[in-house]
Amino acid sequence: MITLVTGGTKCGKSAYAEKLIDRLSCPKYYIATSNPVGDEAQEIIARNMEMRTQKKYITLDCPRDIAYADIPVGSAVLVEYIGKLCANEMYVDGKILRAADKIVSGLQLIAAKASELVIVTNAVGNDGISYSPDLMEYIKEMGRIDRRLAEFSDNVIECVYGIPIALKGSVICTND
Repeated sequence: MITLVTGGTKCGKSAYAEKLIDRLSCPKYYIATSNPVGDEAQEIIARNMEMRTQKKYITLDCPRDIAYADIPVGSAVLVEYIGKLCANEMYVDGKILRAADKIVSGLQLIAAKASELVIVTNAVGNDGISYSPDLMEYIKEMGRIDRRLAEFSDNVIECVYGIPIALKGSVICTND
């Protein structure tokens, strides 16, 4: 089962994604895509690592090249989150690269091994504001990625004010 969870900032999408994985009894993997910069980011990562350790997640840091994540067959996988992965893959050595094919094919490889794959993304293009050309290219690339992920996902869930709403498939559990 593949579930794509989307929504705006601080809408409850990560909590919902974790709830989907927490209900399972198989080995649980958390693919962290963050490329931390600064002390505050390090503190947030340390806090999140502690929480995931308590929940018996195995954390894999994967800010780029997600296809190489070592995921055992039959495990549950939560990928957090596509926006950071996209930025890490796009902006390399002062260049702007296309990231959609690399990210989507990497996630398809993980999906082929995982019993459950939950992918967290962010609705970055919903505000309708025009930004710098580089940022607009990022927003467009995120749109390309999210459309393709939605195509191969069994469920697409948008979290709105902490409420999961099925856009495709069904809501598996609620955020009570």
